[in-house]
Amino acid sequence: MDIRGNEPRPSGAASHGALDPFALRPVLAVAAVVAAVQLALAGRYGFHRDELYFLVAGRHPAWGYDDQPPLTPLLGRASVAVFGASPAGLRVVAVLLCALTVVLVALLARELGAGRGGQLLAAGCAGCSAMVLAVGHMLSTVTADLVGWLTVSLLVLRLLRTGDRRWWLAVGAAVGVALLNKDLVLLLVAALVPAIRAVGPREVLRGWWPVGGAAVALAVVAPNLWWQAAHGWPQLTVASGISDQDGLANRVVLVPMQLLYLSPVLIPVWWTGWRRLWRAAELRWARAFAVGYPVVCVLVLASGGKPYYALPLLLVLTAAGCEPFAQRLRGPQAARRRARFAGWLAVGALVNVVITLPVLPARQLPAVTWLYPEQGEQVGWPDLAAAVGTGWAAIPADRRSRAVVFAANYGEAGALARYGSRYGLPDPYAGHMSFADWGRPPDSATGPVLLVHPARYPAVERYFTDCRQVATVDNGHHLPNQEQHAPVLLCAGPTAPWSALWPQLRHYY
Repeated sequence: MDIRGNEPRPSGAASHGALDPFALRPVLAVAAVVAAVQLALAGRYGFHRDELYFLVAGRHPAWGYDDQPPLTPLLGRASVAVFGASPAGLRVVAVLLCALTVVLVALLARELGAGRGGQLLAAGCAGCSAMVLAVGHMLSTVTADLVGWLTVSLLVLRLLRTGDRRWWLAVGAAVGVALLNKDLVLLLVAALVPAIRAVGPREVLRGWWPVGGAAVALAVVAPNLWWQAAHGWPQLTVASGISDQDGLANRVVLVPMQLLYLSPVLIPVWWTGWRRLWRAAELRWARAFAVGYPVVCVLVLASGGKPYYALPLLLVLTAAGCEPFAQRLRGPQAARRRARFAGWLAVGALVNVVITLPVLPARQLPAVTWLYPEQGEQVGWPDLAAAVGTGWAAIPADRRSRAVVFAANYGEAGALARYGSRYGLPDPYAGHMSFADWGRPPDSATGPVLLVHPARYPAVERYFTDCRQVATVDNGHHLPNQEQHAPVLLCAGPTAPWSALWPQLRHYY
C-alpha cells in the first residue's frame, strides 16, 4: 500500500485523481513558527490545575483514571522525564502536538485537492486558530484529542477518495489510539458512518474491512475498557455530571463559542469549505464530512457537551475551503485582496494570542478570563501552597505525625504535591476524581486536619470538628480565579475514622 496517494485499488474502487505534491517546507515553516512562539511562552505564569493533576497521575500509571483514559498523563510523564518537571518541560509535548496539528490541517487540504498555496493557507489558518494555540500552550486531553480527530479524518478522506477499503484498518488503529486519550472520537465515528451510508460512497462500507477496522480499534482500547469496567465505569459518571452541571450553558453557547474558538476571521473560509464539500462535483466523494459536522453538533447539543467538542470537524471544513480561497488570492489583480486578507488574518492571530497565550501581565488577565478562564487557572498555585504552609506552622510539632492535609479538588491537591515540600507539608489527600483512588489517610491520623478551600464544596466541613480559619489564599495579582481568597481551615480532626468517611468524601465534580 503506497501512502503517498497512488496506492493500488481493489477492482471497482473509485478513483479521483492524483494529489498535488505536499508543500512540505512552507508548511513545516509555519508549524515551526507556531512551535517557536509556544516554546518562548511555555514557562510564563505556571502550571494549569489539570497539568498539576497530570503530574501526579503520571506517577500512578494505570490503564485508566476516573475522568480520562491513560494517554495524556503518560505523555506528561514522558515529557517531564526528558525535559524537566517545570511548566515549560511538561509542555514540550503539547507544543509538538500543536505543530503536528498545523501539518495535519495542511494534509487535509491536500487530500481535498489543495495545491501548494491552498496547503500553505490551511497551515496558516490552523496556526492562527484560538483553539490550536490554546491546546498547544498547555498539556490537556484536548491537545491529543485534536490530533486524534484530525488523523482519523485524514485517513477517512483517504479511504473515501481512493475507495481502498484496506484503509479501514488504519482508521481503526487511529480511533483506538484516540480512545486511549479521550472518548469524544466516538462522536466522529457516530456522525461519519451514517453520513457515508446516506450520501456515499457506500461501497467503502461493504465487506469485512469495516468490521476489521472496528476490531482493531477495540483491541487497542481494550485495556482501558477493562479498567473502566473493573472500576464501575467512572468516566460515565463524570460525563453525566458535566451534562447535569453545565449542559444548559453549553447548549446556549454551542455555536458562538465554536466560532470564537476557531476565529471569527476564518468564518468565510470554513463556510466556503462546507459549501464546497456539499456542492462541488469533484468532491462528491467527501460529502459525508459536510453532513458529519452538523450531525456532531446535534449530538453535542443533545448531550450537553462542551462547544469545543465539535471544533475538529470545523478545522476539516476550513481545510476544504482553503483551495478556493487561495485561487481568489492569486494573480496580479488580487494583490489588494491578498493584502486585506493577510491583514485580517494577522489581526485574528494577534487577538487569539492575547486571549489564549500568557502574554498579558497576570494582573490584567481579567480582560480575557471572562472568555477563556483557563488563563487564570495558571496563576497562584505556589501561593496556595504557601497559605497551607502557614496553617501547617500553626500545628504543634508533636501533633504533626497524626495531622492530615485535605484538599477539595485535584488542582489544589496537585499544587500541594508539587510545592508543599517547600513548607514541610506531607503528601496531600483529596476525594476528587482519581486522587480518591491513590490513597486515603490511615485511621490513626486522628488530626488535626488542614482543610483547603471548602467554599465550592461546602458539605465537606460537616465531616470535621472545631474548624477555624488560619490562612487565606492570595495570588498576589488580584486575579479572581477559583482559588483566590479561598480559606484554609484548621480542624481538630475527622468526625469518624477515615475509612468510614472516605466514601462520603469522594466526589467527581
